[in-house]
Amino acid sequence: MNFLKPKFWDNDKSFIYPILLIPIALLISLIGKIKKILVKKHSFSIPVICIGNIYLGGTGKTPFSIKLFAILKDLKKNPAFVRKKYDSFQDEVSIQKLTGNVYQNNKRSDAINEAIKNNADIVILDDGYQDVSINKNLNIVCFNEKQWIGNGFLLPSGPLRERLSALKRADYVIINGEKNINIENEINKNNNKIKIFYTKYKAENINEFRNKKIISFAGIGNPSNFFDLLRENKIDLLEEISFPDHYQYSLKDLNKLIERSEKNNAILLTTEKDYHRINNEYKKNIHYLKIKIEIREEEKFIEEIKKII
Repeated sequence: MNFLKPKFWDNDKSFIYPILLIPIALLISLIGKIKKILVKKHSFSIPVICIGNIYLGGTGKTPFSIKLFAILKDLKKNPAFVRKKYDSFQDEVSIQKLTGNVYQNNKRSDAINEAIKNNADIVILDDGYQDVSINKNLNIVCFNEKQWIGNGFLLPSGPLRERLSALKRADYVIINGEKNINIENEINKNNNKIKIFYTKYKAENINEFRNKKIISFAGIGNPSNFFDLLRENKIDLLEEISFPDHYQYSLKDLNKLIERSEKNNAILLTTEKDYHRINNEYKKNIHYLKIKIEIREEEKFIEEIKKII
């Protein structure tokens, strides 16, 4: 799936396209509500922690899932990642496999049962907040502070998979970015019992790219966040090239990128997700930024996780 996010999704002053698409958004919402009524629910013998979102893409679910996996390992648990199988999302799977076991299936319930058979004692459900067929022990919803809820409209009028009122089902909200009281107030209007934690990205190999000419490119949910991170770390960007989310780079794409870098005597720099989608023969010409996620008040968050394990 190659999906380039419409610019009006994050523009709360652009109303023409969102309004035109409202009938489709209402139909999608109605279908979702019907499915929730008819669905068969599944419970499991081990805890299920769901890391999901409401804003479609670019909220940091995957890096947060990896951070949570490390926390659970430190707590002497045997966690496993569980995902619904999508061929276009194998970049995320490849990254998670560097950390631990990943179980995929067209049905999330079957993937969870497979993890249980292989001795997992807790599962991290990456995505699936909207899947009410899975009874979860903990619901964590991720947002990015910069995009927040975009224009506030439901798909396809905007980036929201559900209305903000869906936070009534959530236990925790994770906001990647700076503390934002206005966002916290909006969250608390929908669920005043929810607990909010903030995260930030730390670039581990950033020094390799300082004082060098960089051409950056990314095919992720919000490429601008990657470019902003580089600029915040004083990286000299000659170009910022955006591709659709989960973009599958062709040899033609890669040759063009390498040609640009050679012409400008610059380094090609991308995200780890993108790097996993690049043909192996070209990887020697491309670098990726290694990032990890840090949780503010991490000890407090760990104490919360201990309550369910």
